[in-house]
Amino acid sequence: MDYNNIYKKVETYVSDMFAQSHDPKLVYHNLQHTQKVVSRVKEIAGHYNLIDTDVLIVYIAAWFHDTGYLAAEPAVHEEKSVELMKDFMKEYPGEVDLIKSIEECIMATKADVKPLNLLQQIIADADTYNLGTKEFNTTNYLVYKEHTLRNGYMSMQDWNKKALKFLRHHEYYTSYCKETLMESKKKNIKKLKKNIEENKDDTTPAVIDKEAVKATNNLTTKGIQTMLRLTSENHMKLSDMADGKANILISVNAIIISVILSVLLRRLQVDTYLTIPTVIFLTSSVCTIVVAILATRPKVSLGTFSDEDIDNKKTNLLFFGNFYKSSMEEYEKAMSKMMVDSEYLYGSLVKDIYQLGVVLARKYRLIRWAYNIFMVGIIISVIAFAIAAIFSHSADGVITNAQGTPL
Repeated sequence: MDYNNIYKKVETYVSDMFAQSHDPKLVYHNLQHTQKVVSRVKEIAGHYNLIDTDVLIVYIAAWFHDTGYLAAEPAVHEEKSVELMKDFMKEYPGEVDLIKSIEECIMATKADVKPLNLLQQIIADADTYNLGTKEFNTTNYLVYKEHTLRNGYMSMQDWNKKALKFLRHHEYYTSYCKETLMESKKKNIKKLKKNIEENKDDTTPAVIDKEAVKATNNLTTKGIQTMLRLTSENHMKLSDMADGKANILISVNAIIISVILSVLLRRLQVDTYLTIPTVIFLTSSVCTIVVAILATRPKVSLGTFSDEDIDNKKTNLLFFGNFYKSSMEEYEKAMSKMMVDSEYLYGSLVKDIYQLGVVLARKYRLIRWAYNIFMVGIIISVIAFAIAAIFSHSADGVITNAQGTPL
């Protein structure tokens, strides 16, 4: 069996499965969680000298262990995961023992099952690795949210009591996780217990873990920042591409014009029939250059702003055209105001992206016109040169008699 090949096949197969069967209720048991478990399996397995076959077993089990959530109820998702794994492994009918070991590893992730060997211990510990990390507050909230989406309302206070009971009964099986995660897990138990005690008299419908909400909000903020950054970068790349296309048109037509002026115009004194095609060709090249230049010609604004503009959030300080005439002190002061106002900051980023889009639309519209002019000009010029040449040869081929009359 080609291990490297099956590693890639498993990853692609499960990733496609999650993409095609997307369930918005799976806010925790999704592809991201599966990828983290796979990563933890690699980490734990790397601590032990496993043979290649054993590594493959825990690797496949990690990828498939939660696929059952896509097609079955949570209570029986492990059994469904085993079915899906076996469907994939039909490509390897001779690997009966391997498939059996993978099945046992997947079933070892059930909460009420105790792992019987090292491979089962590795996958079980990888699946609950987060209980002994700083991620626990976030993952606890995500599991709570998934539970409420599937089963209806439960207060956060009741959920935390349930989570605390689970933490106290949970155990890590591998020596690696015991040494690495136990202390952090104890801290998470203390924090959760403290959270429950502090909110025991709270009568609000749902008491949400503040740290979990903060962590989730941070993830959302990072997502927004990434989206704005990528959008801005894509706009800049498109702008560079537009400038490149315009430069090509300008360079090519500049060469054409220089050739026409230096070579072809001299021939017009002798070959006068080339005058009209030459004028057409020259005109189309000049028009193309003019339109291409208009597409790349920068437009600079006033370069100043007032305190009133900053207070009313009317000026985009991220665009140089709005501040290049202002002093350094004025700009620093204005930027300080913007950086502490998230609404103003994100609003400026959005405006910057919008303005880039408007400029891009104008650039590409003019470049399209330039290419059309160049294309049509080339076609008409070639036709005109061909017609002029044909008529010129026809005129030269007329035979006259001695008296100067045509025969």
